[in-house]
Amino acid sequence: MDRVVLCMKWGTLYGAEYANVLYNAVRANLSGPFRFVCLTDDPAGLDGGIEHFPIPDIGLRPEHWRAGAWPKIALFSAELYGLSGRALFLDLDSVIWGPLDDFFTYGQGLIALDSAPWRYKDAAPRTGTAILGFDIGALGWLVERLQADRDQLIARYGIEQDYVHGEVPEIGYWPQDWIRSYKYHLRPPLGIDRLRGPRPPGPEARVLCFHGRPRPIDLIRPPRGNWDVFPHYGRGPVDWMVEYWTRHGGTV
Repeated sequence: MDRVVLCMKWGTLYGAEYANVLYNAVRANLSGPFRFVCLTDDPAGLDGGIEHFPIPDIGLRPEHWRAGAWPKIALFSAELYGLSGRALFLDLDSVIWGPLDDFFTYGQGLIALDSAPWRYKDAAPRTGTAILGFDIGALGWLVERLQADRDQLIARYGIEQDYVHGEVPEIGYWPQDWIRSYKYHLRPPLGIDRLRGPRPPGPEARVLCFHGRPRPIDLIRPPRGNWDVFPHYGRGPVDWMVEYWTRHGGTV
C-alpha cells in the first residue's frame, strides 16, 4: 500500500518554510518510500521534493477559511489528485520528534488525536484533526454531506474537528504517549516559567503539537518580551527547538 504524508497550507500565517522543515523532518523519521504532498493555495518556495496540488474546492465561503479549519475536510475527498493508499496528515506546525512508521500500520479506518486526557481524567474522547490517519478516498461521503448541507452543519458544529467527531461513526485514536502537546505537557507551570524555559519531549514522543499561541516560530525566532499568552511566560529562543528547526533546513 502506498504511503502518503499530507499537509495543508493556506493564507499567510504559515509560510513555505514550515512545510519544508516538516518535509525534511518526516524524511529523517520515516523509513522506506513515501510521497509528501502539500495541498496549498500558494506553492511558492516549497522544496522540490514536495508534491503540491490546489486545495480541492468543496464549496466553502471565505469566512470558512478563516475560522474552524473547514478546508481540512477536503482531505477526505473521494478523488484526491489520483493519490491512493494510507495517508498520514500532519498540521504544518507539527514537530516530528521520533519514528513515524507505526503511524501507517496502527489501527484501521480513521485514526485521530484524542486531546481529552490532556485536560480531564476519564473524559470521553475529543477528536482533534492535527494528526490523522486514513485510507485516501474512503471517507468521501464526509465531503459530500458537508456540501449538501453546508450552512446547517457548520452552524451546528462550529469547527471541523467537531464535525468529524460527530459524523464519523467509528474513530480510533493514537496512543497518548506518541503525541505531546506544548501547552499541556511541556509548558512550565506558572511562576516556574519565569525561571526556566520548556523542556523537550521525552524519548517516547513521536510528534509534538502546537495549538494557538505560542507557535513554533515564537520559540525559534522570538518576538521581544513575552512570547507566551499571559499569565504564562516565555522569553528568548528555546535551544532544542532552534536545533530541531535548523537541523531540518529552517533558518533563525
